[in-house]
Amino acid sequence: MIGINTAVRSRRRLAVAGLCAATAFLVLAGCGSNAKAQDGSRGFPEAKQDATSTITVWVDADRQAAAKAFQKANPDTKIQVVAYDGSANGSNSFRTKMQLFDRAGSGWPDVVFSTQNNDAAWASQQSGGKQAFAAVLDKGLVPGDTLAKFTAGSLNPCTVEGKVYCLRNDLAQAVLWYNKKLMNQLGYTVPKTWEEYQALGEKVAKQHPGYIIGTAGDAWTPEVFLWASKCQANDVTGPKAVTVKTDTNECKRAASMLDTLRGNGTVPVVSVFTPEFVKKYSGKVLMMPGPAWYAGAIFNNPQSLNVPPGQLGIAAPLPWKGDDKPVTGNVGGGTWFISSHSKNLDAAEKFVQFVTTADDYQVNVAPGYPAYAPAAEKWVAKQESSKYFATSMEPIVTAASQVWDGWGYGIFSQEAIWAKTMTTGITGGKSIVELLPTWQQAIQNQAKVDGYSVS
Repeated sequence: MIGINTAVRSRRRLAVAGLCAATAFLVLAGCGSNAKAQDGSRGFPEAKQDATSTITVWVDADRQAAAKAFQKANPDTKIQVVAYDGSANGSNSFRTKMQLFDRAGSGWPDVVFSTQNNDAAWASQQSGGKQAFAAVLDKGLVPGDTLAKFTAGSLNPCTVEGKVYCLRNDLAQAVLWYNKKLMNQLGYTVPKTWEEYQALGEKVAKQHPGYIIGTAGDAWTPEVFLWASKCQANDVTGPKAVTVKTDTNECKRAASMLDTLRGNGTVPVVSVFTPEFVKKYSGKVLMMPGPAWYAGAIFNNPQSLNVPPGQLGIAAPLPWKGDDKPVTGNVGGGTWFISSHSKNLDAAEKFVQFVTTADDYQVNVAPGYPAYAPAAEKWVAKQESSKYFATSMEPIVTAASQVWDGWGYGIFSQEAIWAKTMTTGITGGKSIVELLPTWQQAIQNQAKVDGYSVS
């Protein structure tokens, strides 16, 4: 039902392809798609095209529904669906596998879905003299009027040096989720600032121990809390430049808040995707800052918290006192890439445009908040008509354009660095404030390994 995690015609006529194949003269003359391969007019050197070939599409488990929706709507387009982990939690499997195909000189899939937003940083670049994996999308491959209808800022993770290399599947702006029924029963009001959020956590710890107001046990914890505090830990300032500063007040205030709430048990260091979380905290979650997809993945999920209809409320991202306006972080959302090596670019583009824009998937099936604005509007209307939420969805709509732009999308995975460096230290008893220098050093080290200049 709910969850917060149109096909276009081919631009080249088969008749033209047929004419090209009719005589060797026309083929040698570079007719149709072969001309594109020679002149690179769409922004990259294209392989010899075959409009009848099957395209291979890589998806994670959750996006298999997208492939099924496309197949149902486009039965004449041949696709082969391959399941993989989607580079979840910074596994880097997407990049690793493409590097293997680069060395082999063949094997690249035509379309790839990734759960990460930092893949354009490497997929847009040549490596070892090899052609960049990602096709340029905004030089003729994807119509400009389609690109213009994506939510403002949503294609930033896909844009490198002014060129668009991927399309966002859904947005993962963080908001403040809360259980309206529980909050009313226990006599609490929804906080308006992070300072009020911390004060409420301290109050809950004393008055209703066992109840929680968030979690800090997942690899995306910094994207929920530190990103929203304007912590400059991941300010990617250029294709190969990053500024890392974790000793600022913006970093320390969020870290100190988490230490306080972690210490009193209201923001436990436990992953929301563990049996422990479900067993211990079902019916005990008062609030939880988190991304748009938490609604379907956590709250309205029979395998997780399974919050009944009419209880889940949505509040706007919280500001810190003194800040002129609230900002929020982004936790995933997913991206679709077309391979520059594809031999059937029209079919690949048709697939990617469908799964990111078509109502048949984004409105009727997709679990997350669509990045494509016309689909997002319809998706929100559908969710509100379901009567599942206890409040208006307006805060999540507004938050879509409040993601702070001081946290960038480098090649390296912040989630992987946090999991390896911070989670291990936190579970070992160290405070987050104490670990901030260690986190900074780990980010700098990984950035340098990936060829970044660090300031």
